[in-house]
Amino acid sequence: MPWRQLSLKVAAAQTEAVEDLLLEMGAVALTLEDASGQPLLEPGPGETPLWDRVHLHSLFEADTELALVAHQLGAAGFIDDPTSVVMKTVEDQAWERVWMDRFQPMRFGQRLWIYPRHHEAPESADDRIVRLDPGLAFGSGTHPTTAMCLRWLDGADLSGKVLVDYGCGSGVLAIAAALCGAEKVWCVDHDEQALIATRENAEVNGVLDRVVTCHPDELPAASADVVLANILAGILCKLSPRLMALLKPQAQLVMSGMLHAQADDVQRHYAEANLQWQRQQEEDWSLLVGQR
Repeated sequence: MPWRQLSLKVAAAQTEAVEDLLLEMGAVALTLEDASGQPLLEPGPGETPLWDRVHLHSLFEADTELALVAHQLGAAGFIDDPTSVVMKTVEDQAWERVWMDRFQPMRFGQRLWIYPRHHEAPESADDRIVRLDPGLAFGSGTHPTTAMCLRWLDGADLSGKVLVDYGCGSGVLAIAAALCGAEKVWCVDHDEQALIATRENAEVNGVLDRVVTCHPDELPAASADVVLANILAGILCKLSPRLMALLKPQAQLVMSGMLHAQADDVQRHYAEANLQWQRQQEEDWSLLVGQR
């Protein structure tokens, strides 16, 4: 059965109201995309991530009069440029499968891979394979900050070490750390959905016995050999006392999620830890590795 799709660009502040109106008029699915090329990373505590300007696609049943929908949007003041509204017919597909087929295996470093669950991985004693499908939580390895963290994990000696993944998202970094030899990984996140996704993904990858999930206020005052945080620069700055307190002698602090221009400021917030720093860069993003 074909569907009718109406697409338009809206300001972030209007998105919720536009969604409500579209649903009232019979939309069966809504998809939001960036309309301005703005990067979007993991949100801070209590924040709802959204681009400044959103490309909103709405899907309706085949007999829907999209001209009427567009008229209602215009009457409500949500259309400032009529040429930005696109109406078309789309053929029915197995949408989830189409989307999943675009997510292909990726290698990070020499031996670390991320494979979608529906892909068969080749047998290799040397490879460390994370089975992961994109989901509601952040982190599938496609963003440069996550990719840099994964490459660092692939090259690190984690055998028998305790690691804290602060802001675990999907759990991809924690699972990779466990597969790379970490004895225990504390996965910390304020978002319950992230903790659920991390536990489920850890179980799929056979490392649930080494992965412990908790909210930030539940993390025990324990020392860690490695503290890993792939979150926003502002949050990294605010968390500096918390993260430094988790580092034991000779520990490493690995931080990403910051733009190049933000890296110096983040590093300054950790001056009291007396760390020796190394920096890596990819595209517009930086990774900081501090060694005690």
